[in-house]
Amino acid sequence: MKKSINIWSFVGKTNREAMKIAKDAGYEGIELALGAEGEITMTSTDEELLSIKAYAEELGLALPSLSCGLCWDNSLSSDDPEVRQKAFDVIVRQIYCAKVLGCETILIIPGTVYVPFAEHLGVVDYDVAYDRALEAVKKLAPIAEEAGIQIGLENVWNSFLLSPLEFRDFIDKVGSPNVGIYLDTGNMRVNGYPEQWIKIMGKRIFKVHFKDFRVSCGDMVDLLAGDVNWPKVMDAFKAVGYEGWASAEMIPQYTHASTQIVYNTSASMDRIMKGDF
Repeated sequence: MKKSINIWSFVGKTNREAMKIAKDAGYEGIELALGAEGEITMTSTDEELLSIKAYAEELGLALPSLSCGLCWDNSLSSDDPEVRQKAFDVIVRQIYCAKVLGCETILIIPGTVYVPFAEHLGVVDYDVAYDRALEAVKKLAPIAEEAGIQIGLENVWNSFLLSPLEFRDFIDKVGSPNVGIYLDTGNMRVNGYPEQWIKIMGKRIFKVHFKDFRVSCGDMVDLLAGDVNWPKVMDAFKAVGYEGWASAEMIPQYTHASTQIVYNTSASMDRIMKGDF
């Protein structure tokens, strides 16, 4: 597997500052993000995007995937049709930015029923959210196919697609080779087991987030410090033949010496990928 880290693991760093630290810490790639503000936005020019790509190439750092935080407030399953359209437009833009940057995959949230940390979004009926999300992703699929970009649907705390069987069947209903799962090992540990998800999702896994979760405190923790069974997880990846990118997404970050989490995580990922338990 190839080692990457998500931009949200860095506190107060520009993309270039984060890329330089990531390279120094031993990562092969970095996952950047489309945001409302910053260096990659809905209005970033091709020149600006290509400048970021060029800097990554100068460092010898890959840009395997492009994340996005805008689909929390702009959900594909919202009861507001204007919000649903904004979510669709955001993802189309994300596909375009990913292509210019040379990424393989975008990470999106397929829809939401209820988000515990964003109660202002309200609650959407599950069956309604399912139908809206499926319709939207089916429309996005040919756009991604034409651009040569994969859409990775993340399993995340959205009260939606909670079972690996349901998630698998959702992807299969979309029916596109460019739509799969962006599998997060920590997100599902709150009510499931990543090794089971991996075996069920199989070849549908496009990219992976490495995170750890401690059930007793109900929060993310450093890799190897939580309840993710990493030996079983790595055995499952081997069983399904996954050898792609794993991007650490370290939230929350450290209170002091915030970049230390980047270096500690790199060392932990090395141990995990080597099976040195």
